[in-house]
Formats: sequence, C-alpha cells, structure tokens
Amino acid sequence: MTFKLDDLLSLAKKAATEAGELIASKREQGDIQHDYKDQQELVTNADLAADALIVNIIKERFPDHRFLTEETCKDKSESKNLDSPIWIIDPIDGTVNYAHGQQMVGVSIAFACEGEMQVGVVYNPFMEEMFSAINGQAAELNGESISVSGQQNLRKALFATGFPYDKSGIPPIIKRIVPMLEHTQDMRRLGSAALDICWVACGRLDIYFESLSPWDFAAARLIAQQAGATCGHFSDVPDDTPACIYAHDLLISSPALYAETRAILRKCDDLD
Repeated sequence: MTFKLDDLLSLAKKAATEAGELIASKREQGDIQHDYKDQQELVTNADLAADALIVNIIKERFPDHRFLTEETCKDKSESKNLDSPIWIIDPIDGTVNYAHGQQMVGVSIAFACEGEMQVGVVYNPFMEEMFSAINGQAAELNGESISVSGQQNLRKALFATGFPYDKSGIPPIIKRIVPMLEHTQDMRRLGSAALDICWVACGRLDIYFESLSPWDFAAARLIAQQAGATCGHFSDVPDDTPACIYAHDLLISSPALYAETRAILRKCDDLD
C-alpha cells in the first residue's frame, strides 16, 4: 500500500462525521422524503445525500479508488475483489430507525485492500459514538480501546439478529431464534446491523448473527475482530469469496461462545 492506514482512518472519520451531521440536520429540520427500493426497502433523500457526500469526500483524495455503496454503487460482485483499493459504504444503516426518529442509526465506512479489510468506522451521530479500527490494532470507541465481553456461559449471553425487508425470509430466522432464546439469557434488536456488531465489540452484546449485504457489516466486522471477537459463518464460505466480506450466515461473538452458537445455528438449518 502506498498510503498510511492512519490517514485513511482519519479520512473515514471525517466523512462519517460530516455525513452524520447531514442526516441529523435533515431529520431535525423535518426534511426527510421517503421512497422504496423494489417496493419494499425504505430509502430516504438523506440516504442518497449522505452517500454522495461520503463518496465525494473520499474521491477528492483518492479518485482512482473503487466504491461499493448501498445507494449509488451497488454491484456486489465488486466485493469479491479486495486486492485493489475499495471503499464499502452504508450512509445510513438503520434507515427505518432514522425515519421513525429513533437513535440507533449508523454511518458505516470500510476500506479494503490486499485482500483484507484494513480500516473500519461506524458512527452513530445521535449518540455521538464513533467506533473505529485499523487492521492489526485495537478497536476504539471515541478514541478509547474496547473489547468484547468475554462471556463464557451461553445461558448468560445476550444475542442480536435482524429481519429482512423481504418477508419471505422471516421463517428461517424465526427457526433460529427459538432455540437461541432457549439457550441464552435473551435477545436484543437494535435495527442497525452495524451497531449490533459494534455492540458485540464493546461488550454490550455477546453474539450476533444474520445474513446481510456487504455494506451492512464490512466496517463493523473489522471493529469486532480487532476488539477480540471471533468472526465467521455458520454455513460454508464459497471458495471465490473472501471470508471477511461473505454476507450470508454471518456469526460474530465473544470467543468462548462461538462454537456452541455455531452448532445450534447449523442444526437449525440442517447443515450437519
């Protein structure tokens, strides 16, 4: 790499902060217009504006870098090639929360190169929490190091998951939730996958699982990994896809809980 990861982290934080200010301002002013992608997935004018803002800030510094974003650069096949520089962006993770005036909203920005996620930032402008990590260094929340809970007893664990916009995908998730509730203390759902994963990273949650899009978790997964989480999948990863960006059947947890949780989820899907 011909650039310093510290500089890329600073750039990602700047873009996330400015995007956070934009979306907070639009909501405060009541300037939110709703639309639906594919007649089911909510998108607002703030999503589009924040997406453009982030991309423009980064392009000013790195015009030759590639982008994968939820709103404007959506070719997911780009995520299979992490060898050359690529930014993976979700301008508002938790759009439904955002549209309903709730706080669990994250701006997610990841940078990948040389086959790995190198930088990740997730910023919640409403709680003023900036989660961040550089590959190989400690994860941070507002500049202070964070780590996973270290929970070792599944019965005492809190887990999180989410539900897809496509309602046909709900039954298999319910099938997984029931045995997880039977084996853990309880379930939480923030409505933002990026924040769910970051909450595992800082010990507020112990386990997270879901199938997502790359922009939903690219930054948060790196943050969790650098905070000591075990990051993997409860189904097999295709040979042509880097594990760090494979979006299906994601499982992130405090290390001692990973194997037992994975076994429960695999049994639910008859994978063993």
